[in-house]
Amino acid sequence: MAEAGLGQMIGPAVVLMGAAVVAVPLFQRVGLGSVLGYFAAGLLVGPSVLGLFTDAASILHFSELGVVMFLFVIGLELRPRKLFAMRGQIFGLGLVQVGLAIAALALAGVGLFGLSGPAAFVAGAGFVLSSTAIIMSLLQDRGEIAGAEGQKSVAILLFEDLMIVPLLAVVAWLSPLAQESAGWLDALLKLAALLALVGGARSGLNPFFALLAKARTREVLTAGALLVVLGAAMLMEAVGLSMAMGAFLAGVMLSSSSYRHQIESDVEPFRGLLMGLFFLAVGMSLDLGVLAAEWPLALSMLVVFTAVKGLLVHAVARLFGADRRAALRRTSMFMQGGEFAFVLYTAALAGGVIDARESAVFASVVILSMALTPLLMAAADRLLRGQVSMDGVEPAQDLGGRILLVGFGRFGQIASQPLLARGVDLAVIDRDPDRIRDAARYGFKVHFGDGARLDVLRRSGAAEAETILVCIDEPADALRIVELAQHEFPQAKLLVRSRDRAHAVELIRAGVDREIRETVESAYLMGAEGLRSLGLSQADVEETTEDIRRRDAQRLSEQVQGDAMSGAEQLILRPVPEPLSGPAAPASSDR
Repeated sequence: MAEAGLGQMIGPAVVLMGAAVVAVPLFQRVGLGSVLGYFAAGLLVGPSVLGLFTDAASILHFSELGVVMFLFVIGLELRPRKLFAMRGQIFGLGLVQVGLAIAALALAGVGLFGLSGPAAFVAGAGFVLSSTAIIMSLLQDRGEIAGAEGQKSVAILLFEDLMIVPLLAVVAWLSPLAQESAGWLDALLKLAALLALVGGARSGLNPFFALLAKARTREVLTAGALLVVLGAAMLMEAVGLSMAMGAFLAGVMLSSSSYRHQIESDVEPFRGLLMGLFFLAVGMSLDLGVLAAEWPLALSMLVVFTAVKGLLVHAVARLFGADRRAALRRTSMFMQGGEFAFVLYTAALAGGVIDARESAVFASVVILSMALTPLLMAAADRLLRGQVSMDGVEPAQDLGGRILLVGFGRFGQIASQPLLARGVDLAVIDRDPDRIRDAARYGFKVHFGDGARLDVLRRSGAAEAETILVCIDEPADALRIVELAQHEFPQAKLLVRSRDRAHAVELIRAGVDREIRETVESAYLMGAEGLRSLGLSQADVEETTEDIRRRDAQRLSEQVQGDAMSGAEQLILRPVPEPLSGPAAPASSDR
């Protein structure tokens, strides 16, 4: 019996993981992103297609823990002082965007789709609550959370999460089945729970994790982190607030803790798995039967709601000072509904504010809008790339110089300094117009051109150059330039920046004259300074550094001649140099 029960648990997990493992890489390969891949996998195994899962609602409810974990990790990155500094954006930008969008969508529901006032309000309010899971995932994948625009998006999402509380109160007030309300008592209970969570977390979390750390067992610290996340989420849910909000507040309270990084690394694997499960569950929840029966209403609502919300998001972004590019990017992210819409629609259905047909249609519209978000963002990115301003940018044409430098980023800028200092005739190309304009302000002449294209290399003077410096960041493009230069411009020496050890091996095997790993020399300098700080003599420092260089060159040579083993593996398999004795050589320690 136990074995049968275990098999019944493992079987569905294998199906879900199998669907995700096939769909997500496939969608990423064609440029549609992992989120859309999870949606498609969930739809495939869900009730509407293969029917391998029939209770999508239960899986969706469980997988909301992924959103909870995600908000906890985001909270770890926001110190209380930083969050307080964002109050203007949260309650200014967020309030204006949410308030105007609810009003506009409710009017559209009444005027265009014939919904009753309460049903139109519920439909619009649910669609206004954008998907925290999708937007934060996209921001994190793009590395934009810490930027100014990323912080504004976070502020809007935080306000939308806060809005679930008053919106649920409005739904309860609209309900013909439960007109009585706890009123002020209910509000005081929520406020007391918030204060208890913040106060308890502020005074008790650091001592709690200090106690767990004394056990020197990582599993205990991981269990403690999960206990804090889930406990805060359950407390907020018990009083009718958002689980994600509780986890977020717990993260903010821990953001100043010395255990923050350890906790974040412990929670990260659970967050990633549960977020994937959440997107799978959303895909399962799409009812194709409802869409087939109500497709004119569902599709027209999707188009109208998406367009109206998008116009308002764009208008509010411009009103609050965003430029056209930033406003378009934010619009493409916030045009969809989100996971909290399901909570609102379920409460409205239970309270008799909307009927089952309306709830199914509204939910389908939200799910479709969530699935469209990666496509809308990709379209916005393509549109913005096509509208890049070329003012003040000259394309590469009939350039000449003893050296052609490809890529004027942080690496290329530093590499150019010795050459310019000696008056070397230098031609520089880059494919980022903004970077070219920035360089011009500091007196550098950089021309626009993609070095991975043969025609651009010809126009940039590669045929006459004695040396080509490839300083770009993308390994694949660097290898492409190497291939073109070796075949078309054999007279030029090739000096190429390598991103890491694996890239260096590829370049050496390709036959470049010299590859320069971008961090190696600076890391050697840091290590040498570390030895000097311990009191070792200059002679010992230089001897050690040269010995490390020699050993590294030997390992790299063996790696090039042998199998493509990672740098980490090579370091592990090769013996570590014996420590040098010195006047301040530290004693060994287990720490």
